[in-house]
Amino acid sequence: MSLLAPGEAAPDFEAPDQNGRAVRLADYRGKWVVLYFYPADETPGCTVESCAFRDGIEDFEAAGAVVLGVSTQDASSHDAFARRHRLPFTLLADTDKVVCKAYGALGLFGYAKRITYLLDPEGKVARVWPSVSPRAHAGEVLEALAAARSEAGPPKP
Repeated sequence: MSLLAPGEAAPDFEAPDQNGRAVRLADYRGKWVVLYFYPADETPGCTVESCAFRDGIEDFEAAGAVVLGVSTQDASSHDAFARRHRLPFTLLADTDKVVCKAYGALGLFGYAKRITYLLDPEGKVARVWPSVSPRAHAGEVLEALAAARSEAGPPKP
């Protein structure tokens, strides 16, 4: 499947987090969502990218956004990765590759591609990054989030 375009509805999904709890995208309606796909836990680029989101988490939260990381590894791999690097956000285990396929993020050998979506509070795609630089990406997303929030105006009651 191809990438989703800005303005499209983000496909809902359910996947286990690093603690084995079921997480649904619909649970985050009303919030901005940073949905980032990454190939594998503990690889150099994925670690740098995830730690950059970790280091900016207070800014994302202050902007009303949650960060969700997705890869095709299992929950126990994500749990070890999150603990080792003190990642304070949810990592989703897409072992059946349903989420990656729905978002056009399934790559070679069954790994997720490094792609990020910014989803608005109504569940629509606000921005897509089909290719990212792991070190600088969290800052780019934070800037885009600020711009998108400004364009959207005040939250709807």
